[in-house]
Amino acid sequence: MARPTIEPVTAEVLPLFADFLHQHLDRSRTPAQWADGLCNRWAAQAPNHGFVVRDHGAIVGGIGAYYADRLIDGQHHRLCNITSWCVLEAYRQQSMRLALAVTSQPGLTFTDFSPTKVVGATLQFLKFKPLDDRQVVALNLPWPAADGLRLLHRTEQIADCLRSEGNSAALKVFEDHQQFPWLHHVLLGRPGSWAHVIYKRRRFKGLGSASVLHVSDKSVLSAGWHRLARHWLRRGLPICQVECRLLDHLPQPSTLRSGFNAKVFLSSTLRAEQIDYLYSESVALDL
Repeated sequence: MARPTIEPVTAEVLPLFADFLHQHLDRSRTPAQWADGLCNRWAAQAPNHGFVVRDHGAIVGGIGAYYADRLIDGQHHRLCNITSWCVLEAYRQQSMRLALAVTSQPGLTFTDFSPTKVVGATLQFLKFKPLDDRQVVALNLPWPAADGLRLLHRTEQIADCLRSEGNSAALKVFEDHQQFPWLHHVLLGRPGSWAHVIYKRRRFKGLGSASVLHVSDKSVLSAGWHRLARHWLRRGLPICQVECRLLDHLPQPSTLRSGFNAKVFLSSTLRAEQIDYLYSESVALDL
């Protein structure tokens, strides 16, 4: 019997892979939504959209991949975010071959932000390192905002502010993530010192919650936390969920949660504190 083959997800293969994910991973997303979600233009030369396993021509498994060219702490890096790893039960022994097909690509930092327990163990066997999984759940209260900071939340306000300050890198991040309607943006701070905060609206124990994905400046966030908490509360979000690694101190009142499947990364150039969720499935898919 011929061994199943591994091949990259090209533009031609992507619709077939998208249909496979619709059938076997999440039927709530149409094949068109899967295909659109796996497309991006974040890398000058994205080699593929992931890899699939074929048996006698039929797709029986696959891994999606997002590639991005990033400027992190003044250095250029190429990142690959692994997503939507799905292999049919009869072909689970091909999972390691799929992982190796992705991770054997040179010159990349690899991340996986939604691994199952089994996937996480597999990737840690391949030397991926876990990220701090602790999450803060904070209560947003109507604090008085006596910090002297500004809060901008309208698209045109944020873009104009970043453009007027000549902050092209921050403006690019903002513009690159404006296409996703499930993402909400806030600019907090004062001229010359701003924190860009990206969050999703979620539910936590039946209450509206701001689930934070990105913080560009922890110290500015800390200084303006009360102002931001009041902003969220006014928008029907009495709860905030944010990972400890995105904070420089714990807001009060709050509690800690842990024990999640650890997000993981593999890099020879970046440290854990330099890994973020920009240009990944965390922002590109409404998970």
